[in-house]
Amino acid sequence: MTAMPTMAPPGLLTLGIEEEYLLLAKDRPEAAPVVEDVIDRVSPALRASVQHEYFRTQIEVAGPPVVDLAALWRSMSVLREGVADAAEAAGARLVAIGACPVGGPDSPVVDQPRYHRMEERFGALSPGHGLNGMHVHVGVADPELAVQVLNHIRPWLPVLHAVTANSPFYQGIDTGYASWRSVMWERWPSVGPTPHLESFAHYRHLLDDLIASGAVLDEGMLYWYGRVSATYPTVEIRIGDVCPTLDDAMLVAALVRALVGTAIADIGAGLPAPAIDQQLLTAAHWRAAHDGLEGLAVDLVNQRPRPAWHLLRRLFDLVRPQLEAHGDLEITTVLMSRLRSHGSGAARQRAAFAKNGRLDDVLDLVTAATRG
Repeated sequence: MTAMPTMAPPGLLTLGIEEEYLLLAKDRPEAAPVVEDVIDRVSPALRASVQHEYFRTQIEVAGPPVVDLAALWRSMSVLREGVADAAEAAGARLVAIGACPVGGPDSPVVDQPRYHRMEERFGALSPGHGLNGMHVHVGVADPELAVQVLNHIRPWLPVLHAVTANSPFYQGIDTGYASWRSVMWERWPSVGPTPHLESFAHYRHLLDDLIASGAVLDEGMLYWYGRVSATYPTVEIRIGDVCPTLDDAMLVAALVRALVGTAIADIGAGLPAPAIDQQLLTAAHWRAAHDGLEGLAVDLVNQRPRPAWHLLRRLFDLVRPQLEAHGDLEITTVLMSRLRSHGSGAARQRAAFAKNGRLDDVLDLVTAATRG
């Protein structure tokens, strides 16, 4: 995020997102380590919202926090288009995809002290060209409330994980997973479902112990799927791949905000957080990464597999009052219908590949989708 969250009207929550993208060479199917050149070419009006990621083949943008979903869509559209233009001027193209689907030499990390410390500490844990995700920030200023929210939303994050699946190909092959990025990402020691937390003091104690263990360098490396933001007064949800289109990204963002709002209402009503076994929750996230939206998902209420779309519909119905309260019900209904008709990013990539068996067609598809 690049700015402090704005104040929301009473009962409403601010919303912001961060997106990470892959930089590909414009004239050949391989990653392009040109992030410095791209950032230099970004217009001054957008520069504050664009930054490096871990590898030189990645770039990250952050939309300003807002209350109105349409305003977020507009700001992210300007960012995607502006950074895509800068990438093309640098001889590359901007691709909203979870992992690089083609081969080539590993990218060097960005020349920053923190990234060099990560590389020294964790070695070859994350080779390649980078793993690109989407993070959703929802304004919750009270850290004690934020921790309770994290407890309440845990059962539904695997469903949203499935919605974002957008990386079936890696190193030139179909991995058999809808989100191979998720599999690669979980090699880091601090990645995984957020544990049940007793309080914000418990949260801080766990974080301090993880830093002391050496498994993370600092608070920014706490890669739980839901966390209290290290920088801003927000709950930060960081479960899945970057979405190929802004339609998909806005749907996920709206559902996350409505889920947080639903949790806050339940907490205010004195309802306890659902009791979810951590191992089963981990299994549900694995299933989401494997099957994506087109397969099965784990129903954490009755511990049985169900079609992922069935659970997404249940989530939509659960958070409907909050979607309506934030003015998002009509647009999310439309976006749900569009997603149902064209499928997840992973499904779209596989359909493009199936036509001629060419990864170039996949790259062309996602490049066009990124611009919208």
